[in-house]
Amino acid sequence: MNYRLFQMINGHAGRVDRLDDVMEFLADRLVFVVFAAFAALVVWALLRHRAAAVARAFAALLLAFLGAQLLNHLNGQLRPFQTHQVHQLIPHAPGVSLPSDHATAAFAVALAVGVFLHRGWGAVLLVAAATVGLARIWVGVHYPGDILAALGIAVAAVAVVAYTPTVTTVRKPT
Repeated sequence: MNYRLFQMINGHAGRVDRLDDVMEFLADRLVFVVFAAFAALVVWALLRHRAAAVARAFAALLLAFLGAQLLNHLNGQLRPFQTHQVHQLIPHAPGVSLPSDHATAAFAVALAVGVFLHRGWGAVLLVAAATVGLARIWVGVHYPGDILAALGIAVAAVAVVAYTPTVTTVRKPT
């Protein structure tokens, strides 16, 4: 089923050059726009004295990164272009495809922003993250399951941080 979904999406690649150009940009560069938005929101939150929320967002990103690295080392799923005839639109080194690093980063940022910093911007970034994932399939470097795994890792990482009690210091009156 993973490969069939991949074929349904990637099968449209290579038909309309301008659309392919857009998808190539989205697959390769949109994640940097997501990071830039995250950086701006971090600055905004810090100016509003929300350092604890920023720390929790960064903790979720770190946890998502570690989770993605662990899953990457535990499986051997090769990229679609290594095992199938695909429309590969961007160059990519061969290797393990599960999970997508781009999608993991984009989903983790979007969910961390939505939970810890700003719900509205989190929703906007979640759409951008889903777009990154779709584009990574379109250009032939990831399966849909790689993107879903990235989303699962991001959800788990943000949930762990969100439901972990924070340590607060209580000052004794002097």
